[in-house]
Amino acid sequence: MVETLYPDEVIGPDGDRSGEARRMLKEAVLALPNLVKLVGRLIRDPRVPARSKAFALLAAGYVLSPVDLIPDFIPLLGQSDDALVVILALHRLIRSVGEDVVLELWDGSQDILAIVENVVDLAVGLVPARLSWLARRLG
Repeated sequence: MVETLYPDEVIGPDGDRSGEARRMLKEAVLALPNLVKLVGRLIRDPRVPARSKAFALLAAGYVLSPVDLIPDFIPLLGQSDDALVVILALHRLIRSVGEDVVLELWDGSQDILAIVENVVDLAVGLVPARLSWLARRLG
């Protein structure tokens, strides 16, 4: 079983990164091909609510759009809004159907899925409350 990772465990009080957090992020990145397949399957699955699918498609449109809230030429921050939108959409998709459906559609190992879910939950936990509330309302 994978433990939940909290925001203060990613960057410690003295600014250094936890080895466990880096390992989890690395494994989540390696799971990206299976994650893309999962999202495609969730979009096509009739058990996923239409609002969650619409939110995911809007997120994809935002990422592909040349118009951003934070311009992409700003290092690190420029891509953060795209990443945040994708993470919120992924969080909505996964939470809208339940673990049993996600596991049915997932190709990778269950440990990696748990790590991906933890990373998504961690990122959602870093989102300001107002923005998180808006994402829940839209999704």
